Amino acid sequence: MPLLISILVLLLSALGRPEPARAAEPALVIADDVGERRFTAADLLAKSADVNADGNGDIYHQAVRYRAVPLLSLLGTNSNHRLDTVEAQASDGFVSEIPLALAAQGVSGGAVAWLAVEDPAHPWPTLPHKTETAGPFYLVWEHPERSGVTREQWPYQLVRLSLVASPARRWPQLSVSANVPYTSFAWHGLDVFVAQCLPCHRMNGGGVSEIGPDLGRPMNPMQYLTEAGLRAIIRSPQAVRAWPGQQMIGFSNTTLPDADLDALVAYLRAMAEKTGAVSP
Repeated sequence: MPLLISILVLLLSALGRPEPARAAEPALVIADDVGERRFTAADLLAKSADVNADGNGDIYHQAVRYRAVPLLSLLGTNSNHRLDTVEAQASDGFVSEIPLALAAQGVSGGAVAWLAVEDPAHPWPTLPHKTETAGPFYLVWEHPERSGVTREQWPYQLVRLSLVASPARRWPQLSVSANVPYTSFAWHGLDVFVAQCLPCHRMNGGGVSEIGPDLGRPMNPMQYLTEAGLRAIIRSPQAVRAWPGQQMIGFSNTTLPDADLDALVAYLRAMAEKTGAVSP
């Protein structure tokens, strides 16, 4: 009889014990002006194909074979031509603004954009110097050199893709003064800033990410750095100033050619002149 009572006690105890919490399955949100759609990793893996991403630009710095879905097919039909940009948001706040026209070049022989999906049963390698992978979702490219895809246009650990208007249209404060000739390096520098800097920095409040400081408020870097110092920070920030938790990595000549760096510096100077922070 005592044995029977012991068994009943154990059964009742098990019934009253809460089940262990289950980790939520990774999901990606796709948004446009119509609404939002949510896809789990399992949903996307079911329609994925094998893709060999090129090592040039990939966060793993080598050719990797992924299970992936074509980005354009995932975004669907876009009837609103004002939505000309794919805003790719990562879990750490990194936000890449990718022109839809860039992704569309894959149809005519340019770089091909894919949304790589990590299989929970077969996780990817951990990121360099980190303990996590690039998953659960990662925007990768085939033949990135055909369209000039930049390093910041390979966003990983994605949680959301949104079709939005271009940064210059959403945030007019990003543009240099209308008095600046369109032949000026500063206008090309705006494009460089959007592709390489906007994922982490804002300019005069324009932008989404909050990883790095605003490069226009309260002061423009041209106000407190020499041009040589600014260029050194962009090339190798840790060589100029370093602290625990620093996130910015340098832009080599391969990632940011000298001509693009010249244009970026011209843009930052033009933005400082626009607000009267420095003299022309």
